[in-house]
Amino acid sequence: MQKEALNSNACITWKQYLALVVPITLAAVTTPLLGAVDTAVVGRMPDPSYIGGVAIGTLIFNTIYWLLGFLKVGTSGFTAQASGNQNQQELISAFIRPAFLAICFGVLFIILQIPIEKTAFLLIESTPLVEKMASDYFSIRIWGAPFALLNYCILGWLIGSSRVKISLALQLYMNISNIILSILLVLVFHFGVKGVAFATLFSEVSTVIIGLVILKKLNVFSLSYFKSGALFDKTKFMAMLKMNRDLFIRTVCLLTVFGFFTARGSAMGVEILAANAILFQIHYLIAYMYDGLAGANSILTGKAIGQQNYLLFKQTKKMSFVCGFALSTCIFFLLLLFRDPFVYLFTTLDSLKELAVDYYFWILLYPFVTFWGLLLYGMFTGATEGVPIRNSTVFALLLFFLVYTISFPSMQNHGLWLAFLAFSFGRTLFLGAYTSRLYDKLKKVCAAA
Repeated sequence: MQKEALNSNACITWKQYLALVVPITLAAVTTPLLGAVDTAVVGRMPDPSYIGGVAIGTLIFNTIYWLLGFLKVGTSGFTAQASGNQNQQELISAFIRPAFLAICFGVLFIILQIPIEKTAFLLIESTPLVEKMASDYFSIRIWGAPFALLNYCILGWLIGSSRVKISLALQLYMNISNIILSILLVLVFHFGVKGVAFATLFSEVSTVIIGLVILKKLNVFSLSYFKSGALFDKTKFMAMLKMNRDLFIRTVCLLTVFGFFTARGSAMGVEILAANAILFQIHYLIAYMYDGLAGANSILTGKAIGQQNYLLFKQTKKMSFVCGFALSTCIFFLLLLFRDPFVYLFTTLDSLKELAVDYYFWILLYPFVTFWGLLLYGMFTGATEGVPIRNSTVFALLLFFLVYTISFPSMQNHGLWLAFLAFSFGRTLFLGAYTSRLYDKLKKVCAAA
């Protein structure tokens, strides 16, 4: 009923908008909870090296998976447009094409696991114990690569086709099962870092199995589809690859910042690395809280293009800004009022608590400098406009290194955080400069209808 209502109306109500936002947000916010729980679980162990090992191990997987994060975002955008113009053949294609790429890349990562691991440890400075912990974590989780990437496609397709409740249920299963298993394997059975990795591996594999069963029931797989040759439609396949190329470059920029940030923290000592890891987990929680708004923007912008509906796009932009600013204000006051509980959740070590509190100020500023950029990102992905996303992130990366070069010598870790905030604000500022171009595209599409 929800899907039909969106397709039949020229505009969208607040009720319809929030019906998309809330489930996507609930699903998204459970994702960083995985890292948060992993950090909190190993933070109960007597040595900060456990946190450092999980931080570096997580960074490796963030790198190899986020490089292919376009599989989810691109799938969602193309699916939303196919859904908007009610093209059933293209709706199926929007899943099959990226799923084919996901399986290929996942198998490739398994084959190349040894050089990937060795390269990572060459780039990130750490102690032998931290490296041992990270290696244990990596050697187990790498076997879930094809499943993790295929899950991106499943979730992206479900979100793009407005089946947000199914997407929520699937993601909640994956993340909650991971959390429960992590707690059991680490705190009850004392498997240490390996327990965290096994929990994640099981959750990824079982979630994909459930997801494929759901898609089968939705008739996404069909032999007639493969016989038609639609999968290898050159024009549409190239359109997907071009969009994914731009999102890939955007992700490389993000991971360059995150990797550089972690590496510089590691070079300043295990405790700085661990304190930054704690604050970065809070940062992830904040960023993912905007995912519901960004996801709704992607769906509705894609539908607006598919339906040639300019009014729907204008309403989406207005509603998302109002919700985004309100959410940022709420997050700010929650972070301010519950600073100590948030920090103490991740560690029982007094030295780490004090360090995290010293740098907590930067986390307070993060919601306001980043929220509009994240919401605009959702609109541009829904429009499958990758060039502005790519360019704005490249410019923000240059700003990051400029601010770091100026501030780090005198401010040290504070300078590192200042550079990160400058990068986050740059993404908002530079992508915002392309908004008029997006308006022009919507007008041309509607005029051609």
